[in-house]
Amino acid sequence: MTDKRIIIEQGLEARVAGIVEPAIEQIGYRLVRVRVSAMNGTTLQIMAERQDGTMTVEDCEAVSRAVSPVLDVDDPMDRAYHLEVSSPGIDRPLVRKGDFETWTGHLLKLETNRLIANRKRFRGVVTAVEGDTIRLERDGVAAGEDASAEIPLDAIAEARLILTDELIQASLKADKDARRARGVPIEGEDDVGAAEASAP
Repeated sequence: MTDKRIIIEQGLEARVAGIVEPAIEQIGYRLVRVRVSAMNGTTLQIMAERQDGTMTVEDCEAVSRAVSPVLDVDDPMDRAYHLEVSSPGIDRPLVRKGDFETWTGHLLKLETNRLIANRKRFRGVVTAVEGDTIRLERDGVAAGEDASAEIPLDAIAEARLILTDELIQASLKADKDARRARGVPIEGEDDVGAAEASAP
């Protein structure tokens, strides 16, 4: 895969990611994130997606079937756990350079692993991804503060889209476009509708 994750886990979660990522990639999906939480005792959440960013219930089942045997063999968890495979969702985490490029122009919040312009928490809109840096137009800037920030990709510890009406519309359109490109029928859209939708 050319677009490797730039935001990666630590500790146990990193170990799990190292075990499951090859199995996920082998069946044509991408790992987004691994989280271990205390939900329902212990829950191991594996977030994944297709190359085009979509993820159906059937896709989640396919990923679950692929990762279960490798987790059984390597057994990284020291206690009983529930395995949960999910899609990134609309207010998704951004973990690859390509994610920031895809969602340029949408509101997000991010945290850095070091001080950038005297702060570690940012909220705003990515206006450009250039080389190994993103340019962020900050939201709700106080008087005297810089309205924009240049943040190196390797400084980003966590980033997530913020749910807005514009994001919902863009996500629905991206999902439909990806399904159409794969030849998957879209509910409520017949052949005439599809032809009209693709007409300029």
